[in-house]
Amino acid sequence: MPDTICSLKNLTKFYGSFPAVSQLSLDIHSGEIFSLLGPNGAGKTTTIRMLMGILRASSGTATVKGLDCFAQGPLVKRFVGYLPDEPVFYDYLTGREIIRFVGEMHGLAGTDIDAAATPLIDTLDLASDLDDYASNYSHGMKKKLALVCALLHDPEFLILDEPTNGLDPFATRSVHELMRRMTSDGKSIFFSTHLLDQAEKLSSRVGILHKGSLAAVGRLDELRTGMEPGSTLEEIFFAVAAGAARQDAL
Repeated sequence: MPDTICSLKNLTKFYGSFPAVSQLSLDIHSGEIFSLLGPNGAGKTTTIRMLMGILRASSGTATVKGLDCFAQGPLVKRFVGYLPDEPVFYDYLTGREIIRFVGEMHGLAGTDIDAAATPLIDTLDLASDLDDYASNYSHGMKKKLALVCALLHDPEFLILDEPTNGLDPFATRSVHELMRRMTSDGKSIFFSTHLLDQAEKLSSRVGILHKGSLAAVGRLDELRTGMEPGSTLEEIFFAVAAGAARQDAL
């Protein structure tokens, strides 16, 4: 059995009486890309925010390397890199200053920050923009800068919320190459996306959320059980969604 880097056990989050995430149980293994799919409001971002210790779960647990994601958040962040869907930066810092600030927050020396950041900056074609204020960056440029910051400390586990939203095709390809390179080195990636074709190409396993609950999880070949051979992830997704909707109607 592969090692487990992240474990969710009956993870639940209520907003008032509304269950945004309900009884979510899931293990993420070392060396895999796991994609979490679902329509808007299914609970993807809420799940990620609980993993990052931004939100406290109403019940259940989320752990990374055996550490509680909320109670031991600072320790968890030693092992985790995080790319939010909407990165926000300080108004009066340049991209270069933000990279230096994040690196120092992780305890890296200046030469180590430069050594870690330079290949990422080159890969993502960000070098010419580093001395501009990051608050003036386009959405795609902010995503690139946030990804550099997420990877500076060489995390074992990368959490990505809609990682290619706002990126052009060249940057998207670069991000995909980075993701594959990380997992080939034994690291793990958990990402949410609406782009089913990307998830199909990249993922080791897929989870499909429906109204905060896990409606299906597994490798593509496992999810195709009972469907036409060679069914695409899009076809699987809509079949699972339709089945979950029928269950809701019962």
